[in-house]
Amino acid sequence: MAGPFANDSEQIDRRTSRAISDAVAERLQQSLRPEARLPTHLEQLLNELKQRDREPH
Repeated sequence: MAGPFANDSEQIDRRTSRAISDAVAERLQQSLRPEARLPTHLEQLLNELKQRDREPH
């Protein structure tokens, strides 16, 4: 069974997707206190995302 938006959804392009991701990341950074330490697993996932961003597409 497909999700509720499977047939009627519009696809977004890579540029729009990246802009949304950047905006979410910026808001998360603003909401986290500078002294707050991320859980180890979340920190590992963020490091993996940074590494993937540096890889050529």
